[in-house]
Amino acid sequence: MPDLELNCPLPLQYDQIVMAHGGGGRLMQQLLDRIIQPVFSNPVLNQKHDSAVVNINGAKLAFTTDSYVVKPLFFPGGDIGKLAVCGTLNDLAMSGALPLYLSCSLIIEEGFAINDLQRIIQSMQHAAQQAGVLIVTGDTKVVDHGSGDGVYINTAGIGMVEEKINVSPARIQAGDSIIINSDLARHGIAVMLEREGLNFESTLQSDCADLSGLVQLLIQAGLDIHCLRDLTRGGLASCLIELAAASHYAIEIDETALPIHEDVKSACEILGFDPLYIANEGCFALFVPEAQTEQALAALHRHPFGRQACLIGKVKATHPQGLATLQTAMGISRVMDLLSGEQLPRIC
Repeated sequence: MPDLELNCPLPLQYDQIVMAHGGGGRLMQQLLDRIIQPVFSNPVLNQKHDSAVVNINGAKLAFTTDSYVVKPLFFPGGDIGKLAVCGTLNDLAMSGALPLYLSCSLIIEEGFAINDLQRIIQSMQHAAQQAGVLIVTGDTKVVDHGSGDGVYINTAGIGMVEEKINVSPARIQAGDSIIINSDLARHGIAVMLEREGLNFESTLQSDCADLSGLVQLLIQAGLDIHCLRDLTRGGLASCLIELAAASHYAIEIDETALPIHEDVKSACEILGFDPLYIANEGCFALFVPEAQTEQALAALHRHPFGRQACLIGKVKATHPQGLATLQTAMGISRVMDLLSGEQLPRIC
């Protein structure tokens, strides 16, 4: 069977940045692979992980940075401040790191309410204290009214990685079990419903949470963690598509195994969204050897953020390699492909 390649025969060319370039889909991947990554290319960056892991004088450090532009700034289950702290902690955790220190840079639009700024800052501090980390440096800029969207936040984080820990897409192996810790798409739908003022008689809240404690629990359980990836922009599907391509293995998941809140299902059905491509802020994919599946699930179930953990699929060496497929409830195998952009922009 010849290699199966999923390429648009007439790719659109852009002379300017469009919103889809930031959506975690195909256009963002092209922007990174063709414009940004070749200029900065180096062995650390080329690992394409959520954090850069470097050795400095015998210490193994993880370093990451991210920017947050969510709209609205306050949403059920969180706000941009909590999101910024938890998102950066989670990026560190996906490298197996214990988070230690964060930075906080604010870009504030002229006219932004001081009370709202105080609320956001206090939310950041509360999330940091809950995680046992310190916000130790930062920067503040103010831009003209109309030049921002209230406030944007950039955070960077540093954590320590035990010498024996090696969590990376490069370690994915055929036979690995794929486990997720929580239900899908709740963050994106909660933010979207709040933004649009839609009332589905739902109390749906974002899953925004710090997952570093849960990851440390997995490490302490002695699991041989091959890879971790939080399911943020682009959701579960985009994550698995990227990891299949990076590992050169086939990834297959079972649609009937996916945990999706009933309110999320209803909203997606009414509005025409696919929950597999919607961002999460408290959910990750875990790759472990098949023999450790039950041990991993048992460890996850002991933690509040892992009580819904379940096995959703496997890594396979079978052809076609480098593709992610979904076995539907009807028994049909569907190849998952990157969307051009994002179904719901400005949600993280």
